[in-house]
Amino acid sequence: MSDTDGVLVIGACQAGIQLACSLREYGYPDPITVVGAERHAPYQRPPLSKAVLHGETTPGALALRSEAFYADHGIALALGERITRVDRSTGVAHALSGRAFAFGRLALAVGARPRRLPVPGADLGGVLYLRDADDALALKHALANAGHVVVIGGGFIGLEVAASARRLGHRVTVALLEDRLLGRAVGEATSAFFHGAHTRRGVQVHLGVQPVQFYGDDRGNVRGVELSDGRHITADLVVVGIGAVPRTELAEQLGLDISNGIVVDAHGVTSDGTTVAAGDCVACPPPVDLPDLPARIRFESVNTAIEQAKVAAATIAGRPVPYRVVPWFWSDQFNLKLQVAGLSSGHDRYVLRGDPEMEKFAVLYYAGERLIAGDFVNRPADFLAVKAALAGGRTISPAAATDVAVPLKKLVLT
Repeated sequence: MSDTDGVLVIGACQAGIQLACSLREYGYPDPITVVGAERHAPYQRPPLSKAVLHGETTPGALALRSEAFYADHGIALALGERITRVDRSTGVAHALSGRAFAFGRLALAVGARPRRLPVPGADLGGVLYLRDADDALALKHALANAGHVVVIGGGFIGLEVAASARRLGHRVTVALLEDRLLGRAVGEATSAFFHGAHTRRGVQVHLGVQPVQFYGDDRGNVRGVELSDGRHITADLVVVGIGAVPRTELAEQLGLDISNGIVVDAHGVTSDGTTVAAGDCVACPPPVDLPDLPARIRFESVNTAIEQAKVAAATIAGRPVPYRVVPWFWSDQFNLKLQVAGLSSGHDRYVLRGDPEMEKFAVLYYAGERLIAGDFVNRPADFLAVKAALAGGRTISPAAATDVAVPLKKLVLT
């Protein structure tokens, strides 16, 4: 297969770089250009909310590949270039700088942006979001002078920032609209555990509330938050982590189908039948067969970005394979490693393995006798066993799973 001007990947993120690398692994011979709006070399994002804030590493040390790798594999990087318009009829993408990029095949790995809070005072200094390396560096600088940190949102990013700020010695309050922490990611038992774990470590948690306004001082810096229950909380720094919105502007311009992301089929192909897309911007068919799942689902995880990128690359290379990988996620908070395998949607019961009070346990989710997912706190071996079982379409007896004396991998039924 040959494309006259090769492949243009818009988005120098995890998905974009994986897509380019996989194309070369599949033997794709034509030019590959990856265009990214950030000036940083493509980097890992998960450490931004942890190791970067702790001062244990820098964005520059998180590079996904070396400069030599891109040169050796014939992958051209164009950084600091934001694509604003794509002309499919001429096969040219135009950047804000005026630079133009020709392409024969287009791949969108444009990611997502933080969801913004539309409340008075949201533009005050010290109201920050965390999505990219510059956000992390700004937050790290702000933390150096903050006493009380208020986190809006109780998902992975919000709780990781809360844990990092608490570890650095700050007073921390978390406020969220939902009735439990990590509500979109884990089951109720795991949510309750993390609520207790954060509280035990000195984090104040307020559920079922949202900011009404932020108020500041005469220099335009945030000094407090008014919540919907009438409570006023002082704040030297506010971090908003209420989810992400897929970047769909270019896809809309191209006339592609959009539904909570760029709609793709199981092979990563968009509605025009030619363009491919992968990563946080994508709404794809669920990769697993479970009840109660929507027709399309959008993930925000490194694992999913990588696997979707491989699928999209295989499509371009003429070796189409469907995206059918069991999703998994992780989060590090304090000394707690949370790992999630599968999707617990539609479960009708769960089994607790281990003791949450010891901060080492697993929750296994079942639909009938079928194992469909698991949450794991400081139990990496159990996580690996369940991930492998799910990938192989196997299960584990619910009754046997409670015996922590038996390694879970020995309980997988063939």
